[in-house]
This record gives sequence, C-alpha cells and structure tokens, in this order.
Amino acid sequence: MERVNKNGSSAPRVLLVDDERDLLELLAFVVEQAGFVPIKAVDPTQALEALENEHPAVAVVDLNLSPWSGFDLIQEIRRRNPKLPITVLTARAGEDDKVRALDQGADDYVVKPFAHRELMARIRAQVRRAELEQGASEATLAVGRYHLDLRERLLVVDGESQLRLTGTEFRLVECLMRRADSVVASDILARYVWGYNDPPAREAMRVTVHRLRRKLGDGRSGSQFIETIPGIGLRLRTLPSELPSEEATEPSL
Repeated sequence: MERVNKNGSSAPRVLLVDDERDLLELLAFVVEQAGFVPIKAVDPTQALEALENEHPAVAVVDLNLSPWSGFDLIQEIRRRNPKLPITVLTARAGEDDKVRALDQGADDYVVKPFAHRELMARIRAQVRRAELEQGASEATLAVGRYHLDLRERLLVVDGESQLRLTGTEFRLVECLMRRADSVVASDILARYVWGYNDPPAREAMRVTVHRLRRKLGDGRSGSQFIETIPGIGLRLRTLPSELPSEEATEPSL
C-alpha cells in the first residue's frame, strides 16, 4: 500500500531513528507538517526493517543507539543502500564524532538542539538531489584521467583504479569535474553538494575533501590534483600541480 502525506498525496518517506521517543514523535510531526511521510524507528533493528520495507528517500540517524551505535547503523545502511542520503542528528558535537560519522558514510551532521526549519531545509535539499540523480540522463563524465560513472557513483582513475564514492564525495567530484581547471568557490561547492552554505556544511566539506585526497593518493608522489585556493575554494586539475613540501593536506575553506 502506497504511503501518503497529510494531504493524501504520494510523498517521499523520511526514516527517523532515535531512541528518545518524545523527540522521535516531535521529529515525525515536523516531517509530516513539511509534507513528507515519517517512518519511525527506535533502534537499529527497526531501522533496517524500515529500510527494506519502506524504501525511504532520506534517513535521519541519532548516534546514541543500542544495542549497537549509530555509527554502526550508518555503515550498514551505506552497505545496503550506497545512494541513500543520511543525516546525523545528535547531541555529540565533538570533532572526532563528526569525522567518524562522515567517514562511515553520513552525508550531513546536525547537532542538537537544532532549529526545525534548518533540519527540514537540509532534508528537502537531500530529497531534491536524490531525485535529480535518479532523473539524470548522462551515464558518465570524463575529464582528463578521471571517468565518473554517474549512476553507480564509481570514479575510475587512469582507466584502472576504481573508487566507490559516498554521496558527498560523488557530488563534490562531479562539481569539480564539470568545472575542471577552474577555481570553484567554497559557497558554490557547499550549495551544490549539501544544498546550503553554512558552518556545518563547510566542516563537512573539509572532511570530505580530506577523505577524497586520501582515496586519490594526493600528495604521495609530490603532486596534487585537488588544489586548495586559500580563502576562495577548490580546483580539480587535469594535470597534477606540484605540491609544496610544507603545504597542508587539508583545505582552508
């Protein structure tokens, strides 16, 4: 049976995972008022059942879950559904937690307490991006040594190395490839990848770029393909630039 929103029309489903039942009910109310269909889960087992049965468009996951953590749930969701947008909603504001969640495959990180409008803006942006990706007619994007499979989120480097990308990595690479050898401003990148430009998006960008450089091996051979233009943004070079020996590997965006 097709699920519908409060107006009786078909609408994207939003999977909400939180063991605080009062907050879960509040989140469900906010999501429903915004025109989406909330799918509630209080633990990872319920969340995975909903993932298989309800086919959500977006997942919103707390980190403090049991019997296994939100980090583990994110990793399992990502294994089962590589393309599903995942937003972390948690009281844990530490740098290590943010980096770990994004490394596990989360697309976004929102710290409690949060503004309802902010959360819904992020969910809407993720739903729009997912719909655009599903409707894309292009199959591949080729720039220099890179070939990006737009349907499978697979980056092929030099015709050999195949790198599976997370959602944020994929959108960041796509944005840079479409503007190869040109500087892309940080605010443009943030809006293209996350749908908005704010401090959390900038932080997620920093982590995502660092992770991409690690995957691409940037800097290991004294060259760099993803170049930081301090205070401005990033540039993807079709030919490597020389990496100064003292240059940091993380961007200052």
